[in-house]
Amino acid sequence: MSQSPFAGRNLLIVGGAGFVGSNLAHMLVKQQPKKLIIVDNLLSSDIVNIPDEPAVEFRFGSITDDRILRELPDDLDYVWHLSCYHGNQSSIYDPLADHDNNTLTTLKLFDRLKDIKSLKKVVYAAAGCAVAEKTYDEAAATKEDAPVSLHHDSPYSISKIIGELYGNYYFGRYQLPFVKARFQNVYGPREILGAGRWRGTVHTVWRNVTPTFIFRSLMGEALPLDNGGNTSRDFIFVEDMARGLMACAAAGEPGDIYNLASGRETSIRELAETINKITGNATPVDLKPARDWDRSGRRFGDPTKSREKLGFEAEVEIEEGLERTIAWTTKNLGEIKRCMAQHRHFIPEIAPYLRAGTGAREAS
Repeated sequence: MSQSPFAGRNLLIVGGAGFVGSNLAHMLVKQQPKKLIIVDNLLSSDIVNIPDEPAVEFRFGSITDDRILRELPDDLDYVWHLSCYHGNQSSIYDPLADHDNNTLTTLKLFDRLKDIKSLKKVVYAAAGCAVAEKTYDEAAATKEDAPVSLHHDSPYSISKIIGELYGNYYFGRYQLPFVKARFQNVYGPREILGAGRWRGTVHTVWRNVTPTFIFRSLMGEALPLDNGGNTSRDFIFVEDMARGLMACAAAGEPGDIYNLASGRETSIRELAETINKITGNATPVDLKPARDWDRSGRRFGDPTKSREKLGFEAEVEIEEGLERTIAWTTKNLGEIKRCMAQHRHFIPEIAPYLRAGTGAREAS
């Protein structure tokens, strides 16, 4: 059995306390690195996610902090840049905060990394939503070479494209070994509702669709379906995503881009119905109009290139992934409610959830 490319190496995850970053961190420590540095300002994450392992060194703060950048070791081997301003709706509410935490972070990090000659790979979390066709008609799988529009639904999407452009620049000008990993809709354990600091809107608590649906379903509530639930996404389990990020670092070609996708289209209505089936929630779904900012409609990614070039393929089917995520959520409701409780003064309506267990009767 060949040795892991990360064994005995110095690794850095920017945003390593977050949902995806922490799952990657837990997977990487099993590869026996020499050191795994995690930089995170805990803006939308929680310290409970960080692995408690001797090889892990946590540095609290933003990667835009000049001191943190200066103190990065000059013998790093692999870097994953996963920090962002979470997510689309928060960026619409505060585009300047998105710039500070989603664009400036990328520029300052890449400018520091260009001077580290030991680097073998820098993997950047790009966004599939930034290049997907805006359609509610029949969707085609989005390939890596999809055209990039100059018209975007959110500052988050704009920031993610700018990150790709900066990476391309530093690759071409300084040979930074930059690889773009295009994310689809990641779900799974360690995505904690309410994690981090108040960011101005209810989306500080109600994050991505999957953890929100799971929590509400466990509480016996009606799951809200924007546009009747006929939008669709490519849902990929977080452990598959972590494996894909490792594959990008190990086998990705510098300057290239890879979709980390399941390649399967799942409607939001299907997602809701599957979650309700697993939790036993009999409350009918709540059909709502489309969100006024969202034009993305139906989309999913084409995983062909990652399969052929990286040897990566998503393995966890959506129902199995949801079962595992629901089990994790049920086990960790105490941590989730602790994080939600931080924002109870801003969102008074979450108070009943903080007292409730699971089940419709307790939540009502």
